[in-house]
Amino acid sequence: MKKSARLFTILSVMLFFVTANVVMAQKAAEPWNIPAKYKTMKSTVKAGDASINSVGKELYNKHCKSCHGTKGLGDGPKAAMMKTAMPSFADAKFKAQTDGEIYYQSIIGRGEMPNFEKKIVDEGDRWALVGYTRSLK
Repeated sequence: MKKSARLFTILSVMLFFVTANVVMAQKAAEPWNIPAKYKTMKSTVKAGDASINSVGKELYNKHCKSCHGTKGLGDGPKAAMMKTAMPSFADAKFKAQTDGEIYYQSIIGRGEMPNFEKKIVDEGDRWALVGYTRSLK
């Protein structure tokens, strides 16, 4: 009985350190190099448009939630497995970005952030997704 308890303790400690190393190994994201044409883009979907809470939310749940989390806090189930720490959409730094900057990051992507140009082809749907991410608090 003591042998199995000791083995359980050792395995638990090992699991803790492996998990801690994965989380601690994440680095802060490098600044995005967003082309000028995207910085000045304006959303074609206005705040309060019904498509934000329908199409935007649906696309977010399908493509973004697993990493960014239900509320956009960067705490989705896949977030801990990423090399880069997941930013929160509730942060003032995120909220201060232009529509086009969020569009570029969300649709064009880079590194671990996938490109969604072929998965989200409708321009209005893309802007609904941008609007939905902006609505997360």
